Amino acid sequence: MKRLTALLLALALLLGLAACGGPKPSGADANKLTIWHDKEDAVIEALSAYLEEAAPDLEVVFEKKTSLTDSLKLVGNDPTAAPDLFIFAHDKVGVFAEMGILAPMADLLPENALADYLPMTLSAAAYKDTLYQLPLYFETLLFMYNRRYMQDDEVPDTTGALLDYMGRNTGRGRYGFVEQHSTAYYSAAWIHGFGGSIIDEGGSPFPDAQAVRDALTYHLQFVSLMPGETEYSTVNTLFLEGKADATIGGPWMVPSARDAGIDLGIAPMPKVDATGRPLAPYSGVQGIHVLKFAAQEKAEAVKKLLYALTDPAIGTSLALASGCAPANVKCYDDPSVANDELVQAMRATAEIAVPMPNIPEMDVMWTVVGNLLTDVNLSGKDVGDSFDAALDKANELISAMK
Repeated sequence: MKRLTALLLALALLLGLAACGGPKPSGADANKLTIWHDKEDAVIEALSAYLEEAAPDLEVVFEKKTSLTDSLKLVGNDPTAAPDLFIFAHDKVGVFAEMGILAPMADLLPENALADYLPMTLSAAAYKDTLYQLPLYFETLLFMYNRRYMQDDEVPDTTGALLDYMGRNTGRGRYGFVEQHSTAYYSAAWIHGFGGSIIDEGGSPFPDAQAVRDALTYHLQFVSLMPGETEYSTVNTLFLEGKADATIGGPWMVPSARDAGIDLGIAPMPKVDATGRPLAPYSGVQGIHVLKFAAQEKAEAVKKLLYALTDPAIGTSLALASGCAPANVKCYDDPSVANDELVQAMRATAEIAVPMPNIPEMDVMWTVVGNLLTDVNLSGKDVGDSFDAALDKANELISAMK
């Protein structure tokens, strides 16, 4: 009996060791890092070129995934299938942290390594007071206008001035201003402008209900002067074809606008007359995340790569290659970055932008808010009744997650 017990204990010990991933990689394998991403070629080319010089002893392999979130959920922390690191937006940090697959950055970076980073980017990269992402760059929505139709001295600095401009310049197939008015990502700026929010850090939907109702009601005046169709392709086409004087859009619109020969102007977001607050768009912070097994089994290689990526040089390279706004403030001292109107506009907007919520509960709110906006803006339903129904639905869905 004692012999059988000893054999069972030995077998359990062996299985436990196997579950821990077996022996750590050595030699060349210890310096090989696989990074999953879903980024455009210009970003990855800039990263690859930089790392070849900054960390020549590392073999860094970039693999593009069309559905990165789903891919990571499938492989989890399995070292035989998962990457060592991945580059993605910050808004899924909470989902991956709750899965237990992310390593905290504090274990992998020297103290004060992030002292020169924009506070907004670090706030976005943290979940439950733990930093899980090394920010690389960020994006925000911007107020853009076509100087052929809207002169610099006509750019509205308040929403009231914007509404007046729209009233004078909308009609006969032309619009003074267009936006994706019935999507949560775009309409969040109006909600924030009234001091409201879609969800708070604790996962409670619409914490200031009256602010959201007020924003929706006020926004209807603007919606009435825009096309009912709010898909990106419609808004983008109207602006690029010169049928809309101004829009709120992301930096991804800029190359197409310039290719179309538009004399593009970029201005600060207008302030809401009633509150004095600017329209405050969501910001999306793109950065690198480390899986737990890689932090344990390839610690030295991971630390070397992360530290290399804290150098302002990579932020500058990314800004020049693809118009990204760097997370490291020292990048903005470079003359080539300082003179880039698009990058500087996003840097200025970072002061008011609200990081997209990165808690798991936000996943259901995108749909809830989208349906609410459809009811109010497109179907003409009562704001109060539609909001109450949306709040009930949000609470139902969030409760089901717990």
